[in-house]
Amino acid sequence: MSDPMKQHGAFSWNELMTTDVSAAKTFYGKLLGWTLEEMENSEMPYTIAKADDKEVAGLMATPPEAAGMPPVWGAYVTVDDVDARAKQAEDLGGKLLLAARNIPDVGRFCVIQDPQGAALTLITYANK
Repeated sequence: MSDPMKQHGAFSWNELMTTDVSAAKTFYGKLLGWTLEEMENSEMPYTIAKADDKEVAGLMATPPEAAGMPPVWGAYVTVDDVDARAKQAEDLGGKLLLAARNIPDVGRFCVIQDPQGAALTLITYANK
């Protein structure tokens, strides 16, 4: 891939899950000068944050399956095969916190936890 952020092993996206998206948009918009745009055709409300017209992050409400979790920024790392890497993470002593699933028109992702307890989202982007 020509985009270095879409290469295996590269951090490629940041996402905030929060209980108050509106307050987060106000805070980060003012703090970082982000332009915030609602994503159309999304199955759930999703806000794209842009810096100088470049997409840099996403903001979303905490999904029901994560209810009770405090607001958190999550990092995505691109991998060549999310299903294979999820299994490998478990083989290496990690845990699978969220099994691989598809994001329509984006790709396939999962959430792992390393043996020390840190969570990380792995993603394989769809070829467009």
